[in-house]
Amino acid sequence: MTAAILSIGTELTRGEIVNTNAAWLSAELTAAGFTVDVIDAIPDDLDQVAATLRTLAQTHRLVVVTGGLGPTTDDLTAASAAKAANVSLVRDESALLAIRRRVESRGKTMNAGHEKQADLPAGADVLANSVGSAPGFSIPIGDTPLFFLPGVPREMKRMFTDQVLPRIRPSAPNNTFQVRLRSYGLGESNVGQALAGIEGTHAGVTLGYRVHFPEVDVKVHARGANREVARDLAIRASTEVKARLGDVVYGEGDEAFTEMVGRAVRSRGYTLALAESCTGGLIAHMLTRYPASDYLVGGAVVYANSAKTRLLGVSEDTLRGHGAVSAEVAAEMAEGVRRTCETDVGLSVTGIAGPTGGTAEKPVGLVYWAVAHPGGTVVRSKVFQGEREEVQVAAAYAVLDLLRRIALGLPERAL
Repeated sequence: MTAAILSIGTELTRGEIVNTNAAWLSAELTAAGFTVDVIDAIPDDLDQVAATLRTLAQTHRLVVVTGGLGPTTDDLTAASAAKAANVSLVRDESALLAIRRRVESRGKTMNAGHEKQADLPAGADVLANSVGSAPGFSIPIGDTPLFFLPGVPREMKRMFTDQVLPRIRPSAPNNTFQVRLRSYGLGESNVGQALAGIEGTHAGVTLGYRVHFPEVDVKVHARGANREVARDLAIRASTEVKARLGDVVYGEGDEAFTEMVGRAVRSRGYTLALAESCTGGLIAHMLTRYPASDYLVGGAVVYANSAKTRLLGVSEDTLRGHGAVSAEVAAEMAEGVRRTCETDVGLSVTGIAGPTGGTAEKPVGLVYWAVAHPGGTVVRSKVFQGEREEVQVAAAYAVLDLLRRIALGLPERAL
């Protein structure tokens, strides 16, 4: 069954914000068994939205729309849907009451903009918004159901999961299954080469790739006579994918890289401390996006040489003799933060993120990182390519992957 996703908002077509809603919805609809063959974004123009809705309804069995349900004058989606369905726009009293309760629970006073959000196409099925004020709604155009959701990602995701999926799941073909494998350590082209031929030996399976620097996701999608058949196909193919890629596959589904690093450290019973220079606290931020208080003790951002000496005990002789960006300083930083914080493991990174500061001997992008652990201190280095932020992210991933491998007893992998 084919589905279309339409995102409404002039801020999208002008490139002022990134359309993450469409990517998320496409993945969810695909997982539910639908085939998404159109993803579009159009500005807040009543006539254009209405015409687009009619066209999509004629060519698809399901349409999911996001955006344009807010309180401002440029939020025209409900009026456009009414025009497309050839019905009037009416105020829904139940929706109005829910909006009033939501607004007043926040200590605010209802205004005309809030009330406008209760103006919906006549006959529409109201979709409750449990985390925001604007309700969603569904309405058919011809034989095609259209679902309208807010553009705020947090609200849209909750409403799709709670309100839309239960309504559309019975009509899904239910003959597909997808396994999403998460990897770090190989570029997209190398991953593709490693997996060449898998589709030919696994009938009904297609591989898809999603790059989000510096990770590569491999999506193993299978279609069969029914969902159970598709599931078996996908699992068999994903087993081969994992065998070919080895331990660069760090997780599946929504498992995040730093979440899995934390899990590895936790499983080993390690406590951890961080010493960051060129990454400026990025590693600490990445780790603490997930619960980390049971293993992460603390750390320091030490840009100046004086801070490296005072806070971590890095030798002034080492700094003078080798420079702040060196294997020797990286080792002393890791050992120093481990000693200072009294942890099992100390992690450090020092480098030249750019865009300035490089020399012929130590170019922009040169980074040293170290992990001091009960078995010794491991130091590695690389010249990373890219802009400042890319160098910082690449360095953070490199040291965290080294930590993951040490904690799990995996062999190191050259970057």
